Amino acid sequence: MAHIVVIDDSPTEVYVLQTMLERHGHQVSVAKNAEEGVALVKRVQPNAVLMDVVMPGMNGFQATRELNKNPDTSHIPVIIVTTKDQQTDKIWGMRQGAKDYLVKPVKEADLMGVLGTVLA
Repeated sequence: MAHIVVIDDSPTEVYVLQTMLERHGHQVSVAKNAEEGVALVKRVQPNAVLMDVVMPGMNGFQATRELNKNPDTSHIPVIIVTTKDQQTDKIWGMRQGAKDYLVKPVKEADLMGVLGTVLA
């Protein structure tokens, strides 16, 4: 299936997302912060990225913007997956270039639906 990079500093969230993705046949690479994640995305050129927002150092909004502005990674869809559930956060995330915005805890059906759309 697809190669998905998960960028999240929570080992629990990474485990949950990775388990869902692998159950559906996706290959998963993981980065535990935004800086590491941006470098990983540039290196492996995945089919999509799941991006947390609240992380130490660079946040997920900044990392999404960086990936979108870089010609080498701008074609890779970023889906923000976060606990930040305010409408203003969602609008800001989409303005940074995210293709979709999911609020944790994510339902497996919702995640697979969004991934199916951005990978189509």
